[in-house]
Amino acid sequence: MSKLCYITKKKPIFGNNRSHSLNATKRKFLPNIQYKKIWVSEKKRFIKVKISTKGIKTIDKFGTKKFFK
Repeated sequence: MSKLCYITKKKPIFGNNRSHSLNATKRKFLPNIQYKKIWVSEKKRFIKVKISTKGIKTIDKFGTKKFFK
C-alpha cells in the first residue's frame, strides 16, 4: 500500500534517528494519510480518496472543483 496523498502528492521521506551519542540509524517519516469520502457536486456522488490532513484543509479552502476533474 502506498503512502501517497492524492492532492498534495506527499510521500514518505527518509532521514536518521540520532541517539545521545550521535549515532545515526535510518528511519522513515510517514505523512499523515487518511481515508476520506468527499462529496463531488459535479458528479453528484462521493469519492473515496487517500488524502493528507493538509490536503483536507486545502479542499476545505478551495473546494473540490479544482482537484476532481
